[in-house]
Amino acid sequence: MSQHYQHDVLVIGSGAAGLTLALTLPEHLRIGVLSKGNLANGSTFWAQGGVAAVLDDTDTVESHVEDTLNSGAGLCREDAVRFTVEHSREAIQWLIEQGVPFTRDDETAREDGGFEFHLTREGGHSHRRIIHAADATGAAIFKALLDQARARHNIELLEQRVAVDLITERKLGQSGQRCLGAYVLNRNTGEVDTYAARFVILATGGAAKVYLYTSNPDGACGDGIAMAWRAGCRVGNLEFNQFHPTCLYHPKAKSFLVTEALRGEGALLRLPNGDRFMQRFDARAELAPRDIVARAIDHEMKRLGVDCVYLDISHKDANFIKSHFPTVYERCLEFGIDITREPIPVVPAAHYTCGGVVVDQHGHTDVPGLYAIGETSFTGLHGANRMASNSLLECFVYARSAAADITAQLEQISMPGRLPTWDASQVTDSDEDVIIAHNWDELRRFMWDYVGIVRTNKRLQRAQHRVRLLLDEIDEFYSNYRVSRDLIELRNLAQVAELMIISAMQRKESRGLHYTLDYPEQLAEAKDTILQPRLGAN
Repeated sequence: MSQHYQHDVLVIGSGAAGLTLALTLPEHLRIGVLSKGNLANGSTFWAQGGVAAVLDDTDTVESHVEDTLNSGAGLCREDAVRFTVEHSREAIQWLIEQGVPFTRDDETAREDGGFEFHLTREGGHSHRRIIHAADATGAAIFKALLDQARARHNIELLEQRVAVDLITERKLGQSGQRCLGAYVLNRNTGEVDTYAARFVILATGGAAKVYLYTSNPDGACGDGIAMAWRAGCRVGNLEFNQFHPTCLYHPKAKSFLVTEALRGEGALLRLPNGDRFMQRFDARAELAPRDIVARAIDHEMKRLGVDCVYLDISHKDANFIKSHFPTVYERCLEFGIDITREPIPVVPAAHYTCGGVVVDQHGHTDVPGLYAIGETSFTGLHGANRMASNSLLECFVYARSAAADITAQLEQISMPGRLPTWDASQVTDSDEDVIIAHNWDELRRFMWDYVGIVRTNKRLQRAQHRVRLLLDEIDEFYSNYRVSRDLIELRNLAQVAELMIISAMQRKESRGLHYTLDYPEQLAEAKDTILQPRLGAN
């Protein structure tokens, strides 16, 4: 039997953004944090590189802002960039206070006898400003935040809970627009439960799983973006999907990202014959922004008809490699690749969703009571191309800002009344789940082929035609059969895929991560692509 639950704050997503918000809120609030799988299944855990922040005396806010604006190809919102960077130091200090074990620099002793934190450099950055925990920063941050959350009596961590849809006043036929809660599938019972909350936060991550090849875990299905769209929120800049240039190419290596920090420490990209090639594409060579590096690799692979290129750091001291990149070293060794002696075979893969649900500096969406933070959101920070390690920073800064905003409103917002139970009276158990598997595979393949690193009008038109057929099939299936995690994710992924395609078709230029052979030039005026739900997606 389905259950009803009440929380002051319902956080959908258990990664860096969701946990940060929960930990920053007052401890007298009852907070529910939903994870659709195990708590560690999100993207945060797998983040390797680190967090960009202005921490060194030789670095400045202005420099970090300028680097971000340059990487964003004219589409960053400067107020969002400045807001994020100006709050970077306090965000890092908060993480240190939570117990995150950032790597210290043994070579730089401070006057007080301690040690400075080690800062590395990544593509697009003009200074060393990436604070990290070896090459497993995400895992270190996640563990520290999870330990803190488990120690809080007011935070309820709920695993195997898959959000199906948001509950709004409009959907209930009421006069207002406020978000009142969510319907959530409990995978332990198979029932769809009802969660009422004074505030609902979408922290569900991105949608890179829409592509066949991705560095993301299986859950990155754009759930929050799709739910927000259905609830009446605008989305922005979904044509900008970042492809990480270097994912390990090996038949048994699923979704293993080779951190950009290797290139920051001198790793070189080489063709199968050993020649370097990045200097032919950009003066910054291996340290060029990710979109340039990914397109260069894609170009060389297609030009030569090869399956991969190679990332070589074997010219560095072996002890240096093992101490700075233990995760990459050990993981590659599992596949018979000793990175201290030989290069790593790499290919580009979908990595980060730069667009998302339109929000302001407090994480407000267009629906009152509903917030979006982290990769789910579109803040304007990343523009047309995310600069390395700004995304984790965005999670912490905007989660803390949203928490402060919620705290300021507590006295004005009361708990919703009892909400209607999920109606499953007209559905049956499916005996055709093969349809879900087939549609999932078809969607990800045509998105990779037609809406990938290089696009054309014809490819986008083909993708649009196919996604509309899939949406019709999925809608029919959703209306007649009991929901499952696979069906919910497929429904959301197809919806976000359509929004990505529409956004790409509206941009008649090449800018940042959106590159089309039909419009190779960049227009003089930079404009965001904002889609309005009331106009529909048809």
